[in-house]
Amino acid sequence: MSDLSETRLNGEVVFQGKFLRVEKDEVCLPNGKKSSREVIRHPSAVAIVARQDDDLILVRQYRYALGVETVEIPAGKMEQGEDPDLCAQRELREETGYSGHLTLAGSYYSTPGFTDERMYLYLATDLAWAPLTPDEDEFLHVVRIPIRQAIEDAISGKFYDAKTILGVLLAQAKGFLSAESVPGK
Repeated sequence: MSDLSETRLNGEVVFQGKFLRVEKDEVCLPNGKKSSREVIRHPSAVAIVARQDDDLILVRQYRYALGVETVEIPAGKMEQGEDPDLCAQRELREETGYSGHLTLAGSYYSTPGFTDERMYLYLATDLAWAPLTPDEDEFLHVVRIPIRQAIEDAISGKFYDAKTILGVLLAQAKGFLSAESVPGK
């Protein structure tokens, strides 16, 4: 069996929310048997590793699904048809108050086992104060963390979310975070 693709036979929308849709599909498996798949459709998102001097600019916010406050890199969902570059600049300004020079570091699918959400990861430098009003249902505080501590926190599991861990470690691997910021150096 060399072809691993599954073919959608039929499906239904189980839930349509403000920004996500849950679908339940019946599929034909590579071996000819039938199964079901539940998929969350998401408009995609951006996340930004923002560096100012020897610090990273992060946000602290309450995450209802977890029931705790988390410290994360700034991020947000894209509007339908929105360009990721424009979304990243908007989210950086809304969440931190800064604009900056953005470089796309890459993109990835956050959880391909059940959602099509694609995350575009940016690196931000040359930050300048240019705040936008946050969304009315968004409450967060800007947090400055030394680069060295952010790397250590990513490695040790002190960050709860994957985009922050991946963002910090990818930024380090790409040389965005200076060598003297690496733990143990």
